[in-house]
Amino acid sequence: MTYSICLIPGDGVGQEVIPAAAEVLRATGLPIEFGWADAGWACFERSGDALPTATVEAIQACGVAMFGATQSPMSKVAGYRSPILALRKTFDLYANIRPTRSLPVPSARQGLDFVIVRENTEGLYAGRERREGDTAIAERVITRRASERIVRVACELAMRRSLPLPLGEGRGEGLPPSAVSRRLTLVHKANVLGITDGLFREAARAVAAEYPDLKVDELLVDAAAMWLVKAPERFDVLVTTNLFGDILSDLAAGLVGGLGVAPSANIGPEVAVFEPVHGSAPDIAGQGVANPVGAILSAAMLLDHLGERPAAERVNRAVERTVAAGICTPDLGGKATTREVTASIISHLQSSSL
Repeated sequence: MTYSICLIPGDGVGQEVIPAAAEVLRATGLPIEFGWADAGWACFERSGDALPTATVEAIQACGVAMFGATQSPMSKVAGYRSPILALRKTFDLYANIRPTRSLPVPSARQGLDFVIVRENTEGLYAGRERREGDTAIAERVITRRASERIVRVACELAMRRSLPLPLGEGRGEGLPPSAVSRRLTLVHKANVLGITDGLFREAARAVAAEYPDLKVDELLVDAAAMWLVKAPERFDVLVTTNLFGDILSDLAAGLVGGLGVAPSANIGPEVAVFEPVHGSAPDIAGQGVANPVGAILSAAMLLDHLGERPAAERVNRAVERTVAAGICTPDLGGKATTREVTASIISHLQSSSL
């Protein structure tokens, strides 16, 4: 079987990190073929369409895609809509998966291995805003259906991750394994948003009750932010609504080196799109110093999604060995180029010791 993957570099450093991730995927030795497609602000300027129909059709045909980054205007431009938001709506990519895992670099807090599961289609990002004179109004949309299905994804993920780990080996370092294994944290603000987050909490508790082996707790989102800074080791899988998940997952990325090393997945019923979390970074685009790690770790998530978990773990270990050797881009305090980091990861990937 040959895997077909649609590659969409997008804007800025996406043009550098997505080809790097493709090289790493090719180096796994798996039967993979790539199709390249266009999207983003530059695409919009050329064609008047930030997400051409041909790109949507290419993603549909492959079933999986890697997306780079887009440079969106800060003010409204007629006819332009963020391609990644459009993809989430087009393919109902309702589950945003954001793992946070420590890397052996000085800027990263060690011993962390948790996942934030974010509802990806509604909340304040539903796009229902309006102006009434000098008043601007945004409608926050929470539905039982979306809440139930995102919490079910989180529960299933928590069950798959529930192998107890010895002390000093990743998740829960410094805590007994029972403190983190089979643990799900519901994050909301139901004390203030009693109707919308009240519905999310109600639906979440009902779904979680179907998993008696899970230890379920809940935190208000402001308290969750505090605990992510103070004691992130306590977490295994967190599940929350769209805006809260967006903010908390960026906070989590700051614990392990920043957005340059943060991968993510957008999962729908039939299509999955994987992307590094960082933006297009126009200030460094074209200089050859963009960090490819976020894109490469996203590629590892893609492999896992395809059922190629051993290959995914090989990629993860190759990344860890590369940064442990000090081969890092400037955002992690190193002097290596995008090309040098990628070449080192491929070298470790092809090593018989992995």
